[in-house]
Amino acid sequence: MNTADLGLPVEVPSTALFTDQYELTMLRAALAAGTAERRSVFEVFTRRLPNGRRYGVVAGTGRVLDAVENFRFDPGVLGFLREREIVDEQTLEWLAGYRFSGDIWGYPEGEVYFPGSPIMRVEGTFAECVLLETVILSILNHDSSIAAAASRMSSAAGDRPLIEMGARRTHELAAVAASRAAYVGGFATTSDLAAGFRYGIPTVGTSAHAFTLLHDSERDAFQAQVNTLGRGTTLLVDTYDVAEAVRTAVEVAGTDLGAVRIDSGDLLLVAHRVRQQLDELGATGTKIVVTSDLDEYAIASLAAAPVDAYGVGTQLVTGSGHPTSSMVYKLVARAESTDRKAPLVPVAKKSTGGKTSVGGRKWAARRLDGYGVAEAEVIGTGPVPAGLADRQLLVELVKGGEVVAREPLDAVRDRHAAARAGLPMSATQLSRGEPVLPTEYAHGASGS
Repeated sequence: MNTADLGLPVEVPSTALFTDQYELTMLRAALAAGTAERRSVFEVFTRRLPNGRRYGVVAGTGRVLDAVENFRFDPGVLGFLREREIVDEQTLEWLAGYRFSGDIWGYPEGEVYFPGSPIMRVEGTFAECVLLETVILSILNHDSSIAAAASRMSSAAGDRPLIEMGARRTHELAAVAASRAAYVGGFATTSDLAAGFRYGIPTVGTSAHAFTLLHDSERDAFQAQVNTLGRGTTLLVDTYDVAEAVRTAVEVAGTDLGAVRIDSGDLLLVAHRVRQQLDELGATGTKIVVTSDLDEYAIASLAAAPVDAYGVGTQLVTGSGHPTSSMVYKLVARAESTDRKAPLVPVAKKSTGGKTSVGGRKWAARRLDGYGVAEAEVIGTGPVPAGLADRQLLVELVKGGEVVAREPLDAVRDRHAAARAGLPMSATQLSRGEPVLPTEYAHGASGS
């Protein structure tokens, strides 16, 4: 069974209204002005990384492809737009037949990016491209933020696995997307069954404090869990007294107990004490899982502790302090007329306050040093230098309206691990710093 084709049991029938009203009012005005069919190029990029971050992570591309395919104005949606008088009948008629027929290029999902990187490039008529702005940014900004936090956490965790457990800390649909993005960033499993159902991510989970409190004694709770789930289960040992719970856990499950979970207290101190106690009781193979409001810094601080796995919730699904990637979707080139052979003209917003952009359809490549380590993100608008021709980053995602680049989520996860490994070692430092690669611009003709 291909779980990626199943869809969420709570999915919406169309993504067409996952947009801002001004996308439709711009469309209406462009149709009236006769400019809606001008060939156009939009690009997604960010002007800066979140404060202190060394690199960004592209995540959500697969979801963008799904959203573009499902961007349809069905009768119910059209009726809503007509009732609210958001657009006129001419525009409604145009929307009724909407199907994106252009091309989309982008950094492959899981790749890293830097300020100015053309993370995604959308080409087609102005009308069909402008409508996709909000939904594309909504997905990429959210998922890339979660994946970046996950990447930092997985780097801090080293070889120890990470469990995503943030479903209860965010919107129910955002939780599924967050779980997917966390998996891209290096997490191994999720507690969210909807994410397991939709994306095939391995799921885990045993019991909460409520299960212990339900029973007349901690021993009764442990016995019930072991009887049902087996000796390899994970027992939660911090409901009452940790030392007494560990002793009881081993007495109930034996030295084959799979793991114990610690969810409160001084995790560094408690983990050492629990490890010592487990070893003294002969449960040398029993693992220790820690949870309790972890972030990348807390995970790094536990590197020397006898911890075998981490469970992360709130800090992960909120981007560990950076819930958005601040990506924008800007028109960078457009044709001089509606003639499909008309050349493209670079366009760019001129603004104060750091909101400027660079016009022209762009390519991107990553230059390596003599040791094969990335040393610069090179972005250009003309011919690609011969030395960078085989280092280009953008790949074709949609061609003539058809998705051409779907891939398994595990391939995306592996790509991110490889991309991060190809950066300078300072990329994984948690101390605040500038982007680990400088962005260099090679200006030229915009191309057509």
